[in-house]
Amino acid sequence: MQTFFVEIKCRLGRTYDVASALAEAEIASEIHSIAGDRDILAKFYVEDGVDIGHFVGEKVQRIDGILDTKTVIAFKAF
Repeated sequence: MQTFFVEIKCRLGRTYDVASALAEAEIASEIHSIAGDRDILAKFYVEDGVDIGHFVGEKVQRIDGILDTKTVIAFKAF
């Protein structure tokens, strides 16, 4: 299982819409609103061998209201 996080920058006023769309798609294990340059931090798990870049491009970035994403791949949980 591969774990990664996606920081999401939303269009103004669309953070809750984007968070709801992520939740409805049932692709993220956790979705948090955050402060700073990004609006949402979402945690994902995919099976080994899944192309994370393709997953983000096809499943996350296509959600209406997203301006930009930054993917952080996690190696080990402590």
